[in-house]
Amino acid sequence: MDDKLNAIFSALADPTRRAILARLATGKATVAELADPFELSQPAISKHLKVLEQAGLIRSGREANARPRVLEPAALKTIADWIADYRRFWDQSFDRLDDYLSKVQGYEND
Repeated sequence: MDDKLNAIFSALADPTRRAILARLATGKATVAELADPFELSQPAISKHLKVLEQAGLIRSGREANARPRVLEPAALKTIADWIADYRRFWDQSFDRLDDYLSKVQGYEND
């Protein structure tokens, strides 16, 4: 699991790859469509796509002569599950802070 998370977070560290994922969240796209908003060559975009595929964040399909890329939701669930553990920690911390502030405010009103 650690290796998978490392690969995912490493892939997400690059803003171009995050932008590609954001685009793929709206639907499948070819390399040319993904390269369009960037000032990068198609081979450069292909390298980014390879990193995203190796991390399991996207996969390539096959439609006639095109190989559109699509988002892979299982990898995103892996990230969400990992983050959920930390969310519980923060929720508990905020609950304790709320309890404390309620007590302090109660003392001030006396």
